Amino acid sequence: MSDTTKTDDSTVVVVTGASAGVGRATARAFAEQGARIGLLARGEAGLDGARKDVEDAGGEALAVPTDVADAEQIEDAADAVEEAFGPIDVWVNDAMTSVFSPATEMEPEEFRRVTEVTYLGCVYGTEAALDRMEPRDQGTIVQVGSALAYRGIPLQSAYCGAKHAIQGFTESVRSELIHRDSDVQLSMVQMPALNTPQFDWVKNRLPKEAQPVPPIYQPEVAAEAIVWTAENGRDELWVGRSTVKAILGNRVIPRRLDRKLASSGWGSQMTDEPSDPDRAHNLWEPVDDETDHGAHGRFDDRARERSFQLWAVTHPVELAAGLIGAGIALFAALMARNGDDR
Repeated sequence: MSDTTKTDDSTVVVVTGASAGVGRATARAFAEQGARIGLLARGEAGLDGARKDVEDAGGEALAVPTDVADAEQIEDAADAVEEAFGPIDVWVNDAMTSVFSPATEMEPEEFRRVTEVTYLGCVYGTEAALDRMEPRDQGTIVQVGSALAYRGIPLQSAYCGAKHAIQGFTESVRSELIHRDSDVQLSMVQMPALNTPQFDWVKNRLPKEAQPVPPIYQPEVAAEAIVWTAENGRDELWVGRSTVKAILGNRVIPRRLDRKLASSGWGSQMTDEPSDPDRAHNLWEPVDDETDHGAHGRFDDRARERSFQLWAVTHPVELAAGLIGAGIALFAALMARNGDDR
């Protein structure tokens, strides 16, 4: 970290997709640690809300309207962040879009757009970060992945394809960094279903409104995992028991999962509410840019605020101590019982 550029020890973070959902929650989580944060997204109302969140949480923010599908816009945004705050320490690639639709009903330009935003946006962000981090031989890049990076599901073929592509890209680039003996850390966090506003603004061809596949977690769970990964340098982190089950299940019984999803993969992604075919969507432009949609979607009453699996993975010492303590207590209880039986 260059002392000639930075005026203090505050971490400089860039978050793409920062106007809502996981990106919004992640920006706030970094802000609670006093970070200086570059907020990248298309929607200016959401960016303004994210900036206020960061400042209220004790951080500093620079909102940069950016379409991550445009590599030049990402480069310009990275320059703006470094000019304002100094060298970037952490770059989080979170921007995404999707279409809920059978693959046979997708239009070519829809596949292209989802790929450009979700996959190529991650590629361009990674390249911009590496251009700045590698000469200093330090920095961390976190890709916001999904269980769907390993296990595709019906009705989200474009999004699943993009997340699979991010996984392959990340492994390839990580191997190159190791080959160059680089100290830049490249990580990927695989997420479960999350309660974000995307289900109200992604393009939807389904007969009913879209929903995350339960169990659903709050975006703050994802943010906690991202911040922990950035601080601890883990190559990959799985979040939520459902993510673990999906990834491991796909390794062991992939064809059985094909058949299971063929029967359950439709209903689990739809609510009981009919969809509106004329509803605005954000595939090409932000939806209602005068409205700040925040971090949460409309599933607060069903979303889990914590993941024991994530806690166990990120607190191994505490987990071991708890298990040892429980074992000792159980042993003592057994010994006492045996003494009473004599």
